[in-house]
Amino acid sequence: MKGSWIQRWFGRGWLSLGYCFLYLPIVVLVVFSFNESRQDMVWSGFSLRWYSELVKDSEILSGFGLSLRIAVLTACSSVLLGTFVAFVLDRYRRFPGRTLFSGMASAPLVMPEVIIGLSLLLMLVSVQKVFGFPERGLTTIWIGHTLLGMAYAAVVVQSRLQEMSKSLEEAAMDLGCKPFQVFFLVTLPNIKQALASAWLLTFTLSLDDVVLSAFLSGPGSSTMPLVIFSRARLGLDPRVNAVATITILVVSIGVIVSSIYLARAERLRQKQIAAAFKGDAD
Repeated sequence: MKGSWIQRWFGRGWLSLGYCFLYLPIVVLVVFSFNESRQDMVWSGFSLRWYSELVKDSEILSGFGLSLRIAVLTACSSVLLGTFVAFVLDRYRRFPGRTLFSGMASAPLVMPEVIIGLSLLLMLVSVQKVFGFPERGLTTIWIGHTLLGMAYAAVVVQSRLQEMSKSLEEAAMDLGCKPFQVFFLVTLPNIKQALASAWLLTFTLSLDDVVLSAFLSGPGSSTMPLVIFSRARLGLDPRVNAVATITILVVSIGVIVSSIYLARAERLRQKQIAAAFKGDAD
């Protein structure tokens, strides 16, 4: 009895330490974004001064807007391409070069971002010399982020496809559906939660990426993480705390809304499955 009590409190202690290690720095950053003083770690009173000055900081606002545009584009393209990759790997188990295709699709997950960024930079510079396009900026950063995000999206969608019962698609084909009708009417509704999770994951990865953005950005196309990183090297700026707090707020709202949506969708799916089994039993 005494041993179980100690074990329980020991586990809770480790859990608390883990949460503190993960989230205490974020809490400190949010708190000091409301600090009146310019000096970090010296609290001189509550103030919204840095948020009001942030509105006048065109460099951070421009970087924030650019990061949001790239993140939205990256999430959409990554989910689209990642779904194709996952569908091919899950539905077509045997075709020439499958092992090579699978390895190349997942290579960005284990490849250092420095190597990916450098290789992409060399390739895009060569392409630009030949065709005069693309200029380094939004397009090149989007291409780099999509390459990385596609690999993550493929893993998320493929895991859902593996859990999905193939009998649903087979039943639809027996009833006369064409392959594209099976995909849009049966497969897509069953993997929409994984698509939403992959979209959020790739959106967040793109929003805070520094390494690829540093290689692929051009003059006048600095994303928000690059602006923050360049300013942090010259000393901590309270306006950076403010923009980081806004970013945390945006990402948190997105995660909460998606979690509620995914939970409701899962409950609805379970109810539909239960109703279908009940109908068959009747």
